[in-house]
Amino acid sequence: MLRDVAVLALQGAHAFELGVFCEVFGIDRGDDALPVYDFALVSGTGDSVPMRHGFEVRTRHGLERLASADLICIPAYDLHVRQPDHLTEELRAAVERGARVLSICTGAFLLGEAGLLDGRRCTTHWRYTDELARRHPRARVESDVLYIDEDPVITGAGTAAGVDTCLHLIRKEHGSAVANAIARRMVAPPHRDGGQRQYRERPLPRHGTGSLAPVLAWIEANLDQDLTVEAMARHARLSPRTFARRFRQETGTTPLQWLTGQRVLLARHHLETTDEPITAVAHRTGFGSIDTLRHHFARRLGTTPQAYRRTFGAPPTSG
Repeated sequence: MLRDVAVLALQGAHAFELGVFCEVFGIDRGDDALPVYDFALVSGTGDSVPMRHGFEVRTRHGLERLASADLICIPAYDLHVRQPDHLTEELRAAVERGARVLSICTGAFLLGEAGLLDGRRCTTHWRYTDELARRHPRARVESDVLYIDEDPVITGAGTAAGVDTCLHLIRKEHGSAVANAIARRMVAPPHRDGGQRQYRERPLPRHGTGSLAPVLAWIEANLDQDLTVEAMARHARLSPRTFARRFRQETGTTPLQWLTGQRVLLARHHLETTDEPITAVAHRTGFGSIDTLRHHFARRLGTTPQAYRRTFGAPPTSG
């Protein structure tokens, strides 16, 4: 069970990513009957650590505090700033004794230096995936995901994906209801695109004017309809071939693969938050039949809609 959380205050750390860890794990939400963690900011360079943004963070704990942690969190940091050599040794020792490590963005590079990415799937901000793969060729770097859970090593993509990564771990440890409640307190979505493997079916469009973002929004609003590539292309005012090419450029996948991912995501939402019959969920999400819904759930999540609801659905209310 996750109880003890240590967050590394690295030299040159990015404030947002550091703040994500503090927000998710460092706030006492006991008044809402939510988990309260034994939380600590940890430094390997003394009690005052210079951040990237021109201010310093003071910590009460040195690296010895890592010895008791169930989870060690590594925020993004400037890659040109050298971290203490013995820090990688501490991370390896922590994983060997059974602790988890969780990185956001460039924090994955520190895990790579510790040898903890070797042979594992991992991710980082899309701007740095090529560099991570170059520096650590034994790592299996993926660029089209929000996060990857290769327990005990969990890596998240850039910035806001850190929230997704932390909420994923809370959902895994404490269940859907707890993760959803913490997300509501943070005014954040409890989860975004993808299944339990959290493949990022809809990356944020990398283009401004002329992007397919309006078409993606239209598709999301009409998932229960019979959507073909031709219909999507007509809405985008493009030929099917041009639409398919542009779609892959912006999302990294095909229109039908992305559509299926969004339908699975919507089905998950209904299964988690309603007691609608599975047949109704299949129709609401555009799958049409229970068999089709089961097929895509099995392929993407490795489970059935019924089993998913039993695991993640809200408990029945009494009275």
